[in-house]
Amino acid sequence: MGELRRPITIVTGAGRGIGAATALHLARSGHDVAVNYLRDHVAARQVVDAAQASGARAVAIQADVTIEDDVTRLFATAHDTLGRVDGLVNNAGATLHIGDLADTPVAIIRAVVDCNLFGALLCARRAAQVMSTRREGSGGAIVNVSSAAATLGSAHEYVHYSAAKAGVDALTIGLAKELAGEGIRVNAVAPGLTRTDIHKAAGAPDRADQAASRIPLGRPAEPLEIAAAIAWLLGPAATYVTGAVLRVAGGI
Repeated sequence: MGELRRPITIVTGAGRGIGAATALHLARSGHDVAVNYLRDHVAARQVVDAAQASGARAVAIQADVTIEDDVTRLFATAHDTLGRVDGLVNNAGATLHIGDLADTPVAIIRAVVDCNLFGALLCARRAAQVMSTRREGSGGAIVNVSSAAATLGSAHEYVHYSAAKAGVDALTIGLAKELAGEGIRVNAVAPGLTRTDIHKAAGAPDRADQAASRIPLGRPAEPLEIAAAIAWLLGPAATYVTGAVLRVAGGI
C-alpha cells in the first residue's frame, strides 16, 4: 500500500501569531504548508524551517492578499511547489488603530477592511475556483479566522475591525452553503484576546494581558490554542461541520 498523501494547506499571514502557530501545528499534524507573508521574509523563513524540521514540506510565499494577481500567484506557487491545494486558512488580519471610530483615519479603516474582509474574500474565491469538484477540483476545506469582536462590536477600541470580522462571519455562512455540494467545507474560528503582535501594531502591545479581567477564564489565549481549533475544523473529525463559527474566546 502506498504512503498516504499529506494534505496541502495555505495559511495566510503565517509569519507571526495565530498564523505561524497554525502553520506549525498543521505541519506537526501531517500537513504540508504554504506559509504566506506580506513583508517579513525572515519570520516566514523561520516558520518554514520549523515546519520542515517536523517532517513537513513547506514553502514561504510573499503575497498581498488584497491584490487579485498576488492571490492567484500564491495559489499557483503553492500548487507548483507542493502539489494540489486541499486547504486554506484565511488568517491575514490587522486592527492598526485603537480608539473611537470618529478618531480613526479613513486610510486605516480602508486598510483594515481590505486586509480582514476583502483579502479573505479574494482568497476564498480563489480556493473555490481551484478546489471545487464542479470545477474539476478535488474538494477541500476553508477556515476563516474571524474574531469574537464580530459580535462584541469593540466600542471605543476598533469598531472598524469588528465590522470587517462580522463580514467574515457572513462570508463563512454564505460560502458554506454555496460550496456544500462542491466538496468544500467552509468554517470559521472566532478567537478572543490572544497573545500576538496584532495589538503591538495598533500601539497597545500589552492589551491582551491588560484586558484579561474581562475574560471569564481569566487570561488571554495562546496562539496554539487557536491553531488547534483551526486544525480540527480542517481535519477528518469535522467532516460534517460546515457553516460553523467556532468561538474560542475564553467565555466572552
